[in-house]
Amino acid sequence: MTSPSQFGALEQRALLSVATQFFVNGAVFASFVPRLPEIRDVVDITVGELGLLITIGGMIGLLGSLGASPIIERLGTRRTLIIGALALVGFLPVLGLARTPYVLVIGFAGLQTFDVIVDVAMNLQGSWLSARRHAPVMNRLHGLWSLGTVVGGLAASQLAGLGVSLRDHFFGVSALMFVVIVFVGRGLLREDREFSHVAVTSHAEHRPEKVRGRGKRTALAALAIAGGCAIVVELTSSDWAAFRLSDDFGAGAGFAGLAYVAFTSGMTLGRFGGDSVLVKIGSDQLFRGALVLSFAGMAAASLVPNRAVTIAAYMVAGVGISTFFPKLYDDAARYPGKSGAGLGALTGGSRLAGFIAPAVVGALAATELSVGQASALVTLPTLGGLAVVSFTARRLS
Repeated sequence: MTSPSQFGALEQRALLSVATQFFVNGAVFASFVPRLPEIRDVVDITVGELGLLITIGGMIGLLGSLGASPIIERLGTRRTLIIGALALVGFLPVLGLARTPYVLVIGFAGLQTFDVIVDVAMNLQGSWLSARRHAPVMNRLHGLWSLGTVVGGLAASQLAGLGVSLRDHFFGVSALMFVVIVFVGRGLLREDREFSHVAVTSHAEHRPEKVRGRGKRTALAALAIAGGCAIVVELTSSDWAAFRLSDDFGAGAGFAGLAYVAFTSGMTLGRFGGDSVLVKIGSDQLFRGALVLSFAGMAAASLVPNRAVTIAAYMVAGVGISTFFPKLYDDAARYPGKSGAGLGALTGGSRLAGFIAPAVVGALAATELSVGQASALVTLPTLGGLAVVSFTARRLS
């Protein structure tokens, strides 16, 4: 492992910039989610039509997963991140200006596409810096993303309550983020070649063998499947938590929301504490423990007929699930191939699965099954699949 003394002022400033970008990405997306009902009303569409437009935008956004690696190979992570971040915040006001479905889908597509590109670039730099540093930071970086969603969501809710228009809100957020991106860009690592070797030489338990041909395709497929499994578990746990209490237990809206709060609180707690645990027990042990916590938490949250147990179990599940993506992003960043190829596969798999999972859970819950039973049928086998595919993906870590 690289000694702490080699992590100097240059790296420290770069880490601060990357950490800021993680927070910004979370805040940008959370800034419009609470205002989707208003966007729906302004464009004069139904909830179903809004969902369709978001899905179409997300499908177009998969181009970002395909294009991230070639763009980074040509421009480097720093320039890719800066250009992508500027485009990302530039598309946000489109949602505030949209008056037709066509303009709205352009806004969603632009946000999704450039979010993937920025996501890959910032995770590459974050992983390189984590490997060069005396202590890992990937869990905390993703914790900052989670914190950004909390801050962005709260701010959006407050502005909506004050009657601030969508246009003024989104233009204001974009202007603020442009200033932040200037700060971020000045501190990022400037030359990937000076640091890319870290991805394959640091951390004794992270020494990937060079893979070729079919081995590379297998490795990328493993990352895509692992990303799909992780997002299915995370989205199902968060999106259906409140429905578990409201539909299965008849809880009111105020109480039902506690299940979602419990899950996101567990996620945030797990991400900010994950790096410390990683140092003590190692990546593989942390991942195994996270799988056990996630399985136990989701089984109890989905199947135990008690509201208090359900809320506590969602928090336990959140703690376990919180470390999945930080580990997978770190593994993908260390993929011994073209820069961003591993992350492109991971984000592509996760986003594609993210479109499918809500529809599957919804279809199951529309039958005689309870929301909890539907969630269990989706999450528990998926966790088993993630455990199996991890034995392949761990070769990249």
